[in-house]
Amino acid sequence: MLDFETYRQLLALYAEYAAVVDDNDWDKWPDFFTDECTYKIQPRENFDRGLPLATLAFESKGMLKDRVYGITETIFHDPYYQRHVIGVPRIVRAEAGRIETEVNYAVFRTKPDELPTVFNVGRYIDTIVRAPGGLKFESKVCVFDSEMIENSIIYPI
Repeated sequence: MLDFETYRQLLALYAEYAAVVDDNDWDKWPDFFTDECTYKIQPRENFDRGLPLATLAFESKGMLKDRVYGITETIFHDPYYQRHVIGVPRIVRAEAGRIETEVNYAVFRTKPDELPTVFNVGRYIDTIVRAPGGLKFESKVCVFDSEMIENSIIYPI
């Protein structure tokens, strides 16, 4: 069970995470993670079957920073905006400075000259730890429900 202050910090972590990725503030994105972390975007079918194949998979904060460099400096794509709607975290387990959660999410995408579309829907399966500076993601697995993704995933989910 979490105390109220830790739960408030947990909600703030998710709110700030969504704000940073929605605002394309990519330099701040890796700061949500521990140095040794896991970040995956994986189709539900693979996750449910225990298959390791993921659409994107990073294994450290350094790899996240490399992705930021790719997004900002090398990847060419049509510009678009994201808007995250994140549900209330369900606490799966909380013990000794570790919190395991599941949280539903929906990401809407808007290109400047088009109507918004539903881009990606699924759940985060997260492990969060207390670190210097507050709560951080040790592991974030974005399990998306569809077996298909539109075009490609450029930005973090």
